Amino acid sequence: MDNITVETPLLERMTVPPVFKSLKSMNKLAEPSLLHPRTEFPTRALYQLRPSTSVANINQDANLKRCFGRPEKIIDCDWNFLSTLKTLKDPQQSMPLLVDLLEYLASPGLEDIWVLLDIKLDNDADDVMRLIGETIRRVPPSQNRPWHERIVLGCWAAKYLPLCDDYLPGFPITHIGFSILYASHFLKIPNVSFNLLQAVLMTPWGCAFIKKAKTLQRPIFAWTINDEKRMRWGIRKELDGVITDDPKLFLEVRDGWHEGVKERFGIMVWLGVLRINLFALVFGFLFRRKFGFGDKKIFFRPTVED
Repeated sequence: MDNITVETPLLERMTVPPVFKSLKSMNKLAEPSLLHPRTEFPTRALYQLRPSTSVANINQDANLKRCFGRPEKIIDCDWNFLSTLKTLKDPQQSMPLLVDLLEYLASPGLEDIWVLLDIKLDNDADDVMRLIGETIRRVPPSQNRPWHERIVLGCWAAKYLPLCDDYLPGFPITHIGFSILYASHFLKIPNVSFNLLQAVLMTPWGCAFIKKAKTLQRPIFAWTINDEKRMRWGIRKELDGVITDDPKLFLEVRDGWHEGVKERFGIMVWLGVLRINLFALVFGFLFRRKFGFGDKKIFFRPTVED
């Protein structure tokens, strides 16, 4: 990173973190006490960011209803109000902040844990990236593992890539999405990894995308996998990671997996996959119309004039 300047093309500034490993070699499970209501584990390994007033907080939903029983949208609330809330389910917890997560990860003995941040599109793009950058710089990292080796920036739309470069240069980036067509544009950008909806990866064109990504040595993950058969599918396809609400179940499935294990999906599963892909095709078209891709803006930064 020492050789990077503002004149360096953005393509050359993006790096893959030295943390990605095959699912077959994963053997440690983090259990941070952060917010998630579905299982005995309070949160996924993927953290979803939504800023309130000048604060980067972590929550899966756009509003407070499911976790806190209130109708307000998080983005419309200030932290003085949000900090008073407790989750509906026991053990009752407050809404965590990004700084809480980073301080936890900086604890001794957790150096091998890395985080994928899901940066939501309903945020103001510049504000949320600025807040993330300020928060990361505020928390000292572990002695032997700088944050750019442990934090992956999850971007849904291409417009976030220049902002990642502005506020967190040198940090690895993954594209989070549901469209193989839109994701294919990111193959032009060296070292960007992929975190895609599993159903779109299960199609012939999805499997072809996995092979191409692996040929280019791009890490690839799938979301959200809570079913044992789908977990085995991810292991057989040698994905680099899965997003799951039940990491304990995944480790049990992984430990019981061996070559030759095959998962058989019924007709209803494949009909569901087909339905999701039809929706993905329609919404992918609308998504690109709204957010575009903007190749020229992504590939190069303007040089700084004297």
